[in-house]
Amino acid sequence: VQLQASGGGLVQAGGYLRLSCAASGRTLSRYVMGWLRQAPGKQREFVAGITWSEGITKYADSVKGRFTVSRDKFKDSVDLQMNSLNPEDTALYYCAAKVRGASEYAIWGQGTLVTVSS
Repeated sequence: VQLQASGGGLVQAGGYLRLSCAASGRTLSRYVMGWLRQAPGKQREFVAGITWSEGITKYADSVKGRFTVSRDKFKDSVDLQMNSLNPEDTALYYCAAKVRGASEYAIWGQGTLVTVSS
């Protein structure tokens, strides 16, 4: 599986952005797709994930109610809609994938930078 993320940019606090991750190379039915982020000087953290087959979602507490993860089976893409952004959301966002049951994400796309100004 290859992943290609896009959609980052600069936005003011309170604004929104939509990230997209295009997946290719293999059927995704056995995978969990995720978005993780790494802020400057901090460790990488989980943001949101979705099972490809059933669309079951999971979110970090810090983004619940503001971010929505979705997948498009026709386009083989996973999107992250981010609303009510605040400066603490500034980070490099990564699209990732793991086989269901695996503890760690093993397949990574390149990061896309999200910067939220106050």
